[in-house]
Amino acid sequence: MSGTQGKFQDGGARRGGRGGGGGLGLALVSAFAFGGSGVAAKPLIEAGLDPLHVVWLRITGAALVLLPVAWRHRNLVRRRPALLLGFGLLAVSGVQGFYFAAISRIPVGVALLVEYLGPALVLGWVRFVQRRTVTRSAAVGVVLAVGGLACVVEVWSGLSFDAVGLLLGLGAACCQAGYFVLADQGGDAEDAPDPLGVIAYGLLVGTVVFTLIARPWTMDWRVLGGSADLEGPAVPAWTLLGWIVLIATVLAYVTGVPAVRKLSPQVAGVVSCLEAVIATVLAWVVLGERLSAPQYAGGALVLMGAFIAQSARTGRKAPPTSPTRPSRSPRPSQSAGSSQLAGSSQSPRSSRPTRSGEPAGSPVARSVPESEQELSPDGTAA
Repeated sequence: MSGTQGKFQDGGARRGGRGGGGGLGLALVSAFAFGGSGVAAKPLIEAGLDPLHVVWLRITGAALVLLPVAWRHRNLVRRRPALLLGFGLLAVSGVQGFYFAAISRIPVGVALLVEYLGPALVLGWVRFVQRRTVTRSAAVGVVLAVGGLACVVEVWSGLSFDAVGLLLGLGAACCQAGYFVLADQGGDAEDAPDPLGVIAYGLLVGTVVFTLIARPWTMDWRVLGGSADLEGPAVPAWTLLGWIVLIATVLAYVTGVPAVRKLSPQVAGVVSCLEAVIATVLAWVVLGERLSAPQYAGGALVLMGAFIAQSARTGRKAPPTSPTRPSRSPRPSQSAGSSQLAGSSQSPRSSRPTRSGEPAGSPVARSVPESEQELSPDGTAA
């Protein structure tokens, strides 16, 4: 394959050849870690912590754990300030804030299912912002996801779920789309920013944002010294917080961002949809939450739609055609009939009269040096 064609090769296929198996394993670990965050956070919220305080504890604790990593990659502040700021505002602050606010009003599984419209929103970014075409299967995937969402929220009843909670979940979906886009930024460059450094500084940015929003000095710290109810058994609140910080945040991001770079945002988005399944199962087992049959079917449609949409390849520009070399005149040994047939397909320049004193079959009469050739506007030799 030529260098020009390589620039237009599909990103997913290109990355899949450089360690797709390892990327898939990272994505699966990240999906499990992220999926287990809600079932640990909701008991803390029900025990008396404000959702914003839970987010602040989660982000701040993870930022402290990764503080040595941030110091090691401190040059990123000078090299990629916009990436670090965007990752902190969208992929950390936005996703966590909207999600935890949503699960305080609607069931965990539903909140995560709504949030995972984010992978489909990535295709909207590709189509309307980057102005690349998307395939029909991508559009079908979005329709399935929206139809499934209608079943999940039971639009025919109108009273089953809190409308504000659903809007918060959609906000998390938009920020999650930003997570996939920003996690992939610079992944193919020679001086690609280290994903651990991006994560560490994103968490620091999130800590600053949520310190201003959550006002942790108003938090009831006594809740962390007590216990939380897991639909029956009571567990120390600090153990749930430890799970949220170390597993559902540090491990989830440290495995999730490299997975996006290895697999591409499209493939990583497919695998990340497993988070919704994991969260729903854990909420059923641990918290005793129940969903109706139409809601289960709607959840399946949401996952199916996200899978189809993210499996579709987005439109790419076609590589420019390379200039064609002028056809050669037949050799003198060919028959007269063949010479006439070949000569009829030559360009006017290649059939110009011979110079004085030169035989008709000489090389000068048969061809024109490349330095004298001209290119027509379509890139072919004239």
